[in-house]
Amino acid sequence: MDLIALAVPFFLLALIAELAIDRRRGSGLYRANDAINSLSAGTLSTTIGYFTKLLPLIAWGFVLENFALIDMPLAWFDASPRGIALWVTAALAWDFCYYWFHRFSHEISILWAAHAVHHQSEDYNLSTALRQTSTGFLFGWIFYVPLFVIGFPLEVLVTVNAVNLIYQFWVHTQVVHRMGALDRILVTPSNHRVHHAQNEIYIDKNYGGMLILWDRLFGTFEDERDDEPVVFGVRKPLANWNPFWANLQVYDYLLFDARHARRWRDKLGIWFRRTGWRPPDVEARFPRRPVELAAFEKFDPPVAGGLRHYVLAQFGVAVAATLGIAALFAESGANAVLLPCILLWALLYTLGLLNEGRPYAVRFELARLLVIVPAGMLGIALAGHLAAPAHWLWAGTGAYLAASVAGLYAALQLSKKTVLKHELISD
Repeated sequence: MDLIALAVPFFLLALIAELAIDRRRGSGLYRANDAINSLSAGTLSTTIGYFTKLLPLIAWGFVLENFALIDMPLAWFDASPRGIALWVTAALAWDFCYYWFHRFSHEISILWAAHAVHHQSEDYNLSTALRQTSTGFLFGWIFYVPLFVIGFPLEVLVTVNAVNLIYQFWVHTQVVHRMGALDRILVTPSNHRVHHAQNEIYIDKNYGGMLILWDRLFGTFEDERDDEPVVFGVRKPLANWNPFWANLQVYDYLLFDARHARRWRDKLGIWFRRTGWRPPDVEARFPRRPVELAAFEKFDPPVAGGLRHYVLAQFGVAVAATLGIAALFAESGANAVLLPCILLWALLYTLGLLNEGRPYAVRFELARLLVIVPAGMLGIALAGHLAAPAHWLWAGTGAYLAASVAGLYAALQLSKKTVLKHELISD
């Protein structure tokens, strides 16, 4: 049973409820472009995970099979007092390992390159919780190997991992303020807001997944202060709405420094040194500008209203496609979802361009609609993975393309009228 998949409808309902509260209060917690970018990154992470999620499971299974110190039958983990105690122990052990994985993800450059995606949002709401990395599978599994060496069953650890991740969803909110004594024991929204801050006093604090006790024990706890409002985001802003670049940005600037470093030990060491470290010769030739939070402004490029509405409509299509792909993956596996995922990724990419107001974004969208979608749907039809008859597939594709082209044309016309109106008012 995939607990995270079962939780997705509740995630969406909670997100909609928070959005409704935000709109009623006028608190400005949500911006459509930032939320779409966060959800696009989460969608990308989930769909790429269909092709990578087996890698950690294979590694863990190998360790469990060959190096486990204790043989723990799954039958031990029942509803008896002993079984419940074992479940609690497994959950605490996983949370302890998560603390160190999370901490090192902020302290070691190559791990930060994967984790930074989750921190790039300059807003903080439930959509931020779903903003996840697509490259975390490369190293994250290593931190949990000790639990398999001990001998905890794979099924148990996969389950407590899911519970840990589901718990972390709700703490990404500004609607909930302080929670009294719980703030001293659990990771709560107040504690986790600190973790997402770029304020100097809050940097590298509050790494816990479910329990904040680990941070108190290892000296990484910081309380949220009324006199120090949190500034969300990262010190080197993403400054675009491309979910693919969000996953590559930190790798790119690490590669830049590695290429320009003169010494080989620096070229290699930069990936494994503490986050922010640069070779002295690179820093001298390519100095970074100091961060000035007092002058911080959120990335928010202007986009005409017509295109914003078009993007929202197409993102609704992306959400529906994501749910459909998830169902297809559960039924038929990774081979069946490869082409649908490629079509979805093309949609997410062009939505990012449109939200940035790029001058070539409309051309990319037309290429997607007139070339990529028909070619992809032809491949899906030839592969025969869909249960629906071919004529329904083509009828649906034709209707979608016609509606999209008409909607894009209407959006552009509305945008031109809006620009002309503003010019007339200015004159």
